[in-house]
Amino acid sequence: MKMNRLAKIGTSLSVALLLAACGNESTDDNGAETNGDTSDGETSEGIAGSVQVDGSSTVFPIMEGVAEEFSIANPEARATIGVSGTGGGMEKFIAGETDLTNASRPMKEEEAEMLEEAGIEYTEFKIALDGLSVVVHPDNDWVDYLTLDELYSIWAEEGDADTWADVRDGWPDEEIRLFSPGTDSGTYDYFDEVILDGDQIERDASLSEDDNVLVQGVQGSPNGLAYFGYAYYIENQDTVKIVPIENSEGEVVTPSSETVQDGTYEPLSRPLFVYVKHESIKENETAYEFAKYTLEMAADMATEVGYVPVEDAVYEESLETLEGLR
Repeated sequence: MKMNRLAKIGTSLSVALLLAACGNESTDDNGAETNGDTSDGETSEGIAGSVQVDGSSTVFPIMEGVAEEFSIANPEARATIGVSGTGGGMEKFIAGETDLTNASRPMKEEEAEMLEEAGIEYTEFKIALDGLSVVVHPDNDWVDYLTLDELYSIWAEEGDADTWADVRDGWPDEEIRLFSPGTDSGTYDYFDEVILDGDQIERDASLSEDDNVLVQGVQGSPNGLAYFGYAYYIENQDTVKIVPIENSEGEVVTPSSETVQDGTYEPLSRPLFVYVKHESIKENETAYEFAKYTLEMAADMATEVGYVPVEDAVYEESLETLEGLR
């Protein structure tokens, strides 16, 4: 698997990864071609069917890696991985259009209420940890770190920092160009909650559900500032500069596997989730097998793309819970 998978999302907000392959033809006892089919819906090449997944662009790199491995083991199966953002993915999940949905924030109370009204039962699984990363242009040689109050002053509607000089004395009197995830993004919601105290971003910021657009924005803007998932920083660390953040204890901390895992990179460390529909697990063998693959491979995939795995015990308990849903 290649680390450039993040770039595959491109600029489309409805990107889907269709992973399917034709199985090798085989014959039955009478010499007739069966194309690998068996009577129970499986094939000699593995599961045959489809599963629909959508949601967070932050979680997408993990799910893409899982889907690639799943398609190798089950070439007759199809996993469709959409990238509608956490909010957009939840809307499809509530509408009954998907079997699994990914999220870079916990489910909102109103989303849970709508799922209950729709009669959709589900289970939440934590699959990884992320350190939401603040970045600037690599030529920015003045920002050594930012405090939580400074982040608020830059991003909040009531903030008073329009230029770098407004943030801290001695910094350039140049207007800050802001790049933020869109309002359907769980990353936006998380930043909104922990940095802006629930206020919406009303500044002159360029918003996009596609994290690659945010990366490109900072790459092309010497006075740019953006935030997105840690995996996207890792993928682009040669062309953007990470900004350490002063946490609530007064420590200046850079996001890393260690600081995200031990909690010192706070409040910008966060869990990543996948939500699984019970009906799909019970009635769709492909959905069950894909969910199982996700939990079995999440630690390796998270590490590969730059996120942090949760404890092994969490994955083991999740697999037991998934099996219990059958």
